[in-house]
Amino acid sequence: MLYLLDASVLITAHHSYYPVESVPEYWEWLAYVGQQGHVKMPFEIFEEVKDGPKDAEKDLLFSWLQDDANKNALLLVDAVDPELVQKVIAEGYAADLTDDEVDQIGRDPFLVAHALSSKERCVVTVEISAPKRQRQNRKLPDVCKTLGQSWCNPFEFNRVLGFRTQWKQSVGK
Repeated sequence: MLYLLDASVLITAHHSYYPVESVPEYWEWLAYVGQQGHVKMPFEIFEEVKDGPKDAEKDLLFSWLQDDANKNALLLVDAVDPELVQKVIAEGYAADLTDDEVDQIGRDPFLVAHALSSKERCVVTVEISAPKRQRQNRKLPDVCKTLGQSWCNPFEFNRVLGFRTQWKQSVGK
């Protein structure tokens, strides 16, 4: 299974429970599982994280992503199928979205389209299902459910791939 990370996964981890400076083991592990081919970020999502900080020089997550080894470990180099992106928008959100509504969705359709391009892919997001939301306000879990795409939250992802602060001790056993 290849896990595709939403930008919210890295941003929330850094700002809430695994700050880069406080829990470097998480970030080392994330790069490691990326190198092993278990986790990636589509280019469009990678750029979303990179574009985010207001003061990039002081943002440790931004700095971590700029490191060539981390970038190479996490970046998915596959090109997205534009027809899949359109399918995600039309079937996952609404077929008649306005340009403003499409702008509000952001880059999430690219993430889901990358996941749909292969059977063994799973979207990882911190977003929580909100089935009553409609159109551009739909959440990733609901869009994935509509399209039959698997998804999970970061804690499920961490559990499945075995994150623990002493993860290096179990590598190679």
